[in-house]
This record gives sequence, structure tokens and C-alpha cells, in this order.
Amino acid sequence: MPYVVERKPLTLAERFYLPQIFAGMRVTLKHLFAPNVTLQYPGASVGIPPGYRGVPTLVKDPNGREKCVSCQLCEFVCPPKAIRITPGEIPTDAPTAHVEKAPQEFQIDMLRCIYCGLCQEVCPEEAIFLQNQYSMTGYTRAEMVNNKAKLYELGGTLPDQHHKWDKKKAAAEHGNAH
Repeated sequence: MPYVVERKPLTLAERFYLPQIFAGMRVTLKHLFAPNVTLQYPGASVGIPPGYRGVPTLVKDPNGREKCVSCQLCEFVCPPKAIRITPGEIPTDAPTAHVEKAPQEFQIDMLRCIYCGLCQEVCPEEAIFLQNQYSMTGYTRAEMVNNKAKLYELGGTLPDQHHKWDKKKAAAEHGNAH
């Protein structure tokens, strides 16, 4: 047997919806006489709160070398699958030959990106950095896919306290000297 819930009867004011109408009118009048808070967007910028996760970019170390080693962790962790990496080999005569790999191609589809920040969190080399940029525009879908060159242009160079590759190179040279 189904359980029947008894409803309490509406009062006279509730039947005429007067309290709700007056509450809505009060909010309307409050906003009608309040000063405008319109921001003239292109000329004035919005203050970005701390911890904002913006456009993902690639960054280089202070020596101008790629930090990305094509581990593909960012590609695997990306929920919308916006990141595509094609690993490439580094020539043995290159100055960064002590690095295992480098990306041949690195693309982030900004139409798919949800700005979750997981790519930055999972990167062991701190090669992906979320910039404070919030306005990405383009006329076509192809313009919204950032390739490796565009990602480095947006990211630039960040200070690095670890100097991992310098230490690895010094250790390799020290090991070869003995």
C-alpha cells in the first residue's frame, strides 16, 4: 500500500503569492537604484583571483631548453583528451643528448580543454604551466589548436631552482671522465 503524504493547506497570502511577488519587487528595486558595475572589457581588465587556472602552456628552463621529456603523463591524465604528444628522439650530437626524449609534436586543443589543471599537477618536469590568460579567441577550429611553437611562445621561460638537466649532464661528464 503506497504511503500518502499529507500536505498542509496554503494560507491566504500564499494562495495569492503576495510574499513572493513583494520579495521579487524588493530585489528588483534594490538593483534598479544601485550603481552600475559594468566593466568596459577590452580597455579594463578583470582582476584575476589567486589560484586561477588559465591557459596551459609549455615553458623552457632558464637556459632556453625544453623541459618536456615526452613522458605523456599529461596526455593520459587529461579528462577531455585535449593533449596530443608525438614523442621524438634527440640526436646524440645535440647539446641536450643526455635527455631521454623530447616531443616531436605537442598539441593542446583549447576547444576541448576544461582548464582543470591536471596536466600541470602530473608533469614531473614542471614543463606545463597554467598562465593567467583567460581570453583565447580564433575564427576557426584550427586556430584554437595550439602546437608546440605556439605553446612555447605563450609560456616563455620560467625560473628553475632544480637545474635538473645541468646536474644530470655534470654527472654524466663526471662519470665519463673516470
